[in-house]
Amino acid sequence: MAGHSKWANIKRQKARVDAVKGKIFTKISREIIVAARSGVPDPEGNFQLRTAIEKAKAAGIPNDNIDRAIAKGAGKLGADNAALEAIRYEGYGPGGVAILIEALTDNRNRTAADLRAAFSKNGGNLGETGCVGWMFEQKGVVEVSLTTPETGRKRRSETTSTVDEEELLEAFLEGGAETYEVMDTEAGAIAEALTDPTNLETLNQTLHEKGYTVNRVELRWIPNNTLEVSDSDQARFLLRLMDALEDLDDVQSVTANFEMSDELMSASFA
Repeated sequence: MAGHSKWANIKRQKARVDAVKGKIFTKISREIIVAARSGVPDPEGNFQLRTAIEKAKAAGIPNDNIDRAIAKGAGKLGADNAALEAIRYEGYGPGGVAILIEALTDNRNRTAADLRAAFSKNGGNLGETGCVGWMFEQKGVVEVSLTTPETGRKRRSETTSTVDEEELLEAFLEGGAETYEVMDTEAGAIAEALTDPTNLETLNQTLHEKGYTVNRVELRWIPNNTLEVSDSDQARFLLRLMDALEDLDDVQSVTANFEMSDELMSASFA
């Protein structure tokens, strides 16, 4: 699984201020609207909606905003959001890095123009549908905290206790995970498990029942192969492009198939 969450790891280290700008609020609110519109507007019977609400709460979005987004999706506050549609865009970054973008938009022409501008300003180009999509596979992702909130101590030691590792593996296997990876972040140790998208709800529920703290549940595009970025100029333009794409209001997620050393990553952000 090395590299499957490369951009996710980069974002953790960047300490972005999107929440302060309100961009995170806007993006997650759109997810809630679409989820409520595509199923029943009740999180108990709509896993997609329940997941979006959990993400909203983790981001600190007020309950009133969440309720308002659900109401919009249910059509109770007018039909101004009925035109929101999910679109996938594809393109190439510097050095031929494949980039997959998921957007929610009410104006395809505006979104495409914004994406094209972001690509062209940062050494990439927006491609045709299907140009890189075949390089990615969609998976369900569940992120589990390995630190217990009650004691602040980790479920596993820094050197990875064999017993704890077996317990974690057993929980993942029971929930239908295909593979998992343990990693350290600024917030502590976490484990990310991959599963088939249709099994995401089952895996999430199993981990909750086992007493693990689930931080994140989402669908994510995973690259089937990766490109190693070692040139400093390419790294700088690539990370700048990823930043520019994610800053667009219509963009919900950006995935790319590159690998980069921590040293080069830090130097590129300096």
